[in-house]
Amino acid sequence: MQAHGTLYLLPVGLGECNLEDVLPKRNLELIKTLTYFIAENAKEARAFLKQCAYPEISRAQLSLINQHTKLDELNTFLAPLLQGHHMGLMSDAGCPGIADPGADIIKLAHHKGIKVVPLVGPSSIVLSIMASGFNGQNFAFNGYLPIEKVERCKRIKELEQFCTKFKQAQYFIETPYRNGNFFEDILKTLNGNTHLLVATNITLSDECIQVKPVSAWKKINTPDFYKKPTVFGIYV
Repeated sequence: MQAHGTLYLLPVGLGECNLEDVLPKRNLELIKTLTYFIAENAKEARAFLKQCAYPEISRAQLSLINQHTKLDELNTFLAPLLQGHHMGLMSDAGCPGIADPGADIIKLAHHKGIKVVPLVGPSSIVLSIMASGFNGQNFAFNGYLPIEKVERCKRIKELEQFCTKFKQAQYFIETPYRNGNFFEDILKTLNGNTHLLVATNITLSDECIQVKPVSAWKKINTPDFYKKPTVFGIYV
């Protein structure tokens, strides 16, 4: 009976950077040995492979996944693994499976008895938690908050209450072009003594990570985070 292949979880850089600064040599060498990949975006996936000095981009066979991909399609994506071929799962940026539709593929792989191997690489969420100085023993990542203003402010206040009640740090993100309005709602909603983390373009040349009480944030100019991936965090 033919053994299953291994599903490798391939971290991707968080933006334009030298991959050798953020990915171990093992990753770069392993990627060159793979033929089958699962990714969110074909253009970005091929650009990443090119950065990794992949020997022949046309040889790479890509299956594309997003939040709308149905279970039947996911099953077909795993066919090479069931035939004994190794595969690589990559995100658009950062680590697969973290705030990423690839989690569905990983779950299915475990269900089918396929070996899953996560590789070391950058995650803006993990790096933000590391840099925040907030509670590293008890925290939650909440993804995107509601788009509608009233519901969003209600959720922000609720998360602040979790910080107070459970001593649990709270992290969340927003679509980059909405960072400004989102930031304004955060400042209007939170108590002045609540600490706010703003972590922008992590690992890139213009990386900026700041933590201040809300009262202090209100006294300075809005951070330069328009259209820049940013992680927000709060703690009391």
